[in-house]
Amino acid sequence: MKKFLSAVGLALAISAPAQAQVEVQWWHSMGGPLGEWVNDLVKEFNSSQKDYKIVPTFKGSYDESMTAAVAAFRAGSGPHILQVFEVGTATMMASKGAIVPVGEVMSKAGYKFDPSVYVPAVAGYYTAPSGQMLSFPFNSSTTVFYVNKDAFKAAGIPTDKLPETWSDVTQAAAKLKANGHKCPYTTAWQGWTQLESFSTWHNTELATQGNGMRGTNARMVVNSPLHVRHIENLGNMVKQGLFVYKGRGNVAEASFVSGECAMITTSSGFYGNVAKNAKFGFGLSTLPYYPDVPGAPQNTVIGGASLWVMAGKKPEEYKGVAAFFNHLSNPKIQSESHKRTGYLPITKAAFKLTEESGFYKQNPGTDTAVNQMIRKTTENSRGIRLGNYVQIRAVEDEELEQVWAGKKSAKEALDSIVSRGNELLARFEKANK
Repeated sequence: MKKFLSAVGLALAISAPAQAQVEVQWWHSMGGPLGEWVNDLVKEFNSSQKDYKIVPTFKGSYDESMTAAVAAFRAGSGPHILQVFEVGTATMMASKGAIVPVGEVMSKAGYKFDPSVYVPAVAGYYTAPSGQMLSFPFNSSTTVFYVNKDAFKAAGIPTDKLPETWSDVTQAAAKLKANGHKCPYTTAWQGWTQLESFSTWHNTELATQGNGMRGTNARMVVNSPLHVRHIENLGNMVKQGLFVYKGRGNVAEASFVSGECAMITTSSGFYGNVAKNAKFGFGLSTLPYYPDVPGAPQNTVIGGASLWVMAGKKPEEYKGVAAFFNHLSNPKIQSESHKRTGYLPITKAAFKLTEESGFYKQNPGTDTAVNQMIRKTTENSRGIRLGNYVQIRAVEDEELEQVWAGKKSAKEALDSIVSRGNELLARFEKANK
C-alpha cells in the first residue's frame, strides 16, 4: 500500500505543472547598442531567479512609447513599467491614479529604497515637493562635448587640452574648416543642449519657479540677453560654415560617428555608440561655456529617462517589478552599465566602484558626465520640470531652425519660444489646478 501511495505521489508530482512565472511587461525606447544593453540586463535578471519574467518591448521613440502607454492605460491595459524621458516627468507626476510611486512599490515588497544613495541631481529630478521619489532612475545622462581627435591633429589643433569655452570651439571650428572639414561642429538635441543645459551650466533661469520645480505656474524666460547672445553666436557660426545643423533629436550623432562632423554636443549616453563604431580617436570634455558669466560653469541638467510603475496591476506583479528594480540597484550592475553606455552611474556607490576599477584612468574623459553632475545644485540648476514640455521642445526645434536657416534673428526666435511656450505652460497649469 505504501509503495502504491508513493508511486501515486510521484506520478502527481511529475504531472503537476510547474508554478508559472509572473510576467512583467516593460516598454522602453532603447534601440541599437542601447537596446542590446537593455536585453542583456533583462536576461541577467531573468536567469538569476525563477519567480518573475521581465518582458522588454521596444515601443519606438520616447514620444511614441509615452503616447502608446497613455492610450493603453486608458484602455485598461499597457505595461507594468514604462520608460519615460526626463521632459515627461511633470506630465507623469500630474497623472494621478495612473502611476504608483516607486518608493511605495519597493517598501510593500519588503525592499529598502533610500533616495539619499543617489547622485543628488538625479534624485532631485524625480522627487516630488513632498520628498517622495516617484520613479526609478535608470538611464540618466547629461550633455557633454565630443571631439574627433584625428581631425584635430590633421588641422594642427592640440588634443591634450580640448576646447572649454565657446570661443575655443569657434576657433577650433575655423581651423577645421580651413583644413577642408565640411562640418566642423554640430549638435544633437538642440533644445536640451543649447537652452536647458546651457542655462543650468551658466546658473541662469530657463523658466521661473526654479525651472518649474516649485510649481506649475512657471513661465519661460529663455530670451534673456545671455540666451540671445549664445543663439546669435551659433547663428553666426552657421553663416560661416562652422556649425552645420543636421536635424532634430539625435540625428546629428550619426554624422559624428561617421567622421563627417568633428565636434558635437550631445548626450553622455552616446558614448557606447562612439566607442563601438567610431573608426577614429575621440575625446570627451565638458559642455562649453562663457567664462565671463558669473557662476559659470555650475552643473548641467540630466537627460535620459526613468522607469515609472503603472497603476492597476496585481500585487504579485508589483513584487516582480520591485525585485527587478532591486536587481538594477546593485552598484556592480550600475557600474558596468555606466562603463558600457556612458549613462551616469546614478548612485554614489556605483561611481566609487567605477573609479576604484581604474576605468576613468584607462578611458580619459569618461568621468566628465559624473563630474558635471555631482556639483551642488542651485535653484537655477536643480533640473527642469515643466508641463507640456514635449510640445515645448518641438517649439524650440521649430524656432531654432528658423535661426539656422537665416529666417529669424536669435531675439525673434527666443521671444517666440517664450510666448508659445508660456501658452502651453498656462494650459498645463489650468488643467492641473
